[in-house]
Formats: sequence, structure tokens, C-alpha cells
Amino acid sequence: MRHFRLTLAYDGTGLVGWQRQHAGTSVQGLLEDALSTLDGRPVSAASSGRTDAGVHALGQVASVTLHRDIDPDTLVRALNFHLPPAIRVLAAAETDAGFHARFSARWKTYRYQIWTDGPMPPMLRAFAWHVASGLDLAAMDLAARSLEGRHDFAAFQSTGTAVADTAREIRASRVSTVPAGGDGLLRGLPPAAGRLLAYEVTGNGFLRHMVRSIVGTLVEIGQGRQPVGWMQEVVASRDRARAGPTAPAEGLLLVSVTY
Repeated sequence: MRHFRLTLAYDGTGLVGWQRQHAGTSVQGLLEDALSTLDGRPVSAASSGRTDAGVHALGQVASVTLHRDIDPDTLVRALNFHLPPAIRVLAAAETDAGFHARFSARWKTYRYQIWTDGPMPPMLRAFAWHVASGLDLAAMDLAARSLEGRHDFAAFQSTGTAVADTAREIRASRVSTVPAGGDGLLRGLPPAAGRLLAYEVTGNGFLRHMVRSIVGTLVEIGQGRQPVGWMQEVVASRDRARAGPTAPAEGLLLVSVTY
């Protein structure tokens, strides 16, 4: 048997998320089907963590075990042949039997993208949340930084989720501007057409909808509806009803996983 670590990128638009569901198309289902075709038997794939419906990934990691004798480069090419264009295996590496994509992970980094101040370019509609009114970047960044360290994030967990321990350690939590117009992401777009903001957060684990709930809270602060200090009040409350709304799924990307 050979054990592999796979790094994947995918466009989550139209998918039900990473995990297999009773209905709908999942990343896990498509990957496992491709692996099973290659190995001639059912193959299970474990991920670093579930991504919800509509959420994207630049660096999702999966661990798999194959009976077939195949080298990493050939595995990448073969899987991409069987996978739809919305899912790409970027790399494969052999590991020992003890490696597990989820339990071996140390840190995960997510990015949430927000387009603000002007009409959103259509090509961003599946990868950013359009907030038409201006946002106070400095206030949002200050509030985001206050989340760094170890805190109980129960206030940002989706209701109805049963998790024994809601404390997580956040290594970095920042809001910045991503170059969009001029020579940036959307080359040729006039710089005054709008701003693409990115909330990037690195932590040792995340609760369900945690990042999107934090973003909804940051937007409340950025729009001046709440002061910067409100973020810490929400954390201390441990009450989901005290936090901002859950931001839409399409703006969220799993950037990388560190082992």
C-alpha cells in the first residue's frame, strides 16, 4: 500500500461542499470516485476539514491510501483526467501511514473577500461578497486583530452545532486591501472602480461558520454600526445572537494548511 498527501484547489460554486451528501455533488465524492477508478476498489479520502456548500479552496489537503503502485506525478495527472475542471489536484506526495490530513494539521489559513465602494465586476461574483457601502478598513483591522490569541469562539459558531470545546487559538487575524484595478487582480480596471478587501485568518481550528460569522461582525463595525470594542463584547458573550450575520459562502477560500 502507498500513502499520499494530496493538495487540491476547487471552485465550490454549485457544489455541496467537501463532504459527501445524500443529494448534490461534493468534492469528496468526486475525488473518491476518481481514486476508486484508478485503484480498482473503493477508496476513502480524508480532508483537513470540511468546507461548506459554495466555499472554495486554494490549498485543501487530503490523505489517501492506494494499493496501486503509482508515482506522485502520475497520480496527479491521472486524477485530473478523471476530475471535472472545477477541481484540480495541484500536488501529491508520499507520506507514512501515520499521516492524516485532519489530525496531523497544525494551522489552517482562510481568506474572505469583500468588494466594496462600487459595482462589482461580474467575474468576482462567485468569489467575493459585494458590500455596496464603504467600509472603514482601519476599524475592521483593529477589531480583527483583537481576535488573535486563544479565545472561546462560541459566539461565532452556527446554532445547533454540538462541539464540546469551542476554544481556538488564532495566530493571525488581519484585514487588508487587495490590489484590484490598475496592475492588480483585475488588470485594466480603473483604480477608483472599487476596493477588494481581504480578511485573512490563521488558526489551529475553526468552528462551523466561524470565519463567515466573524466577517459579518467585522462588516457591522466597518459600516459604523458598532464600535471596534464590540468585537470583544461579542466574544465574551458566547452568544451567537450577539454577533453579526453570517457572510455569504462565496467569499470564503481555504488558502492553505500547515503541518
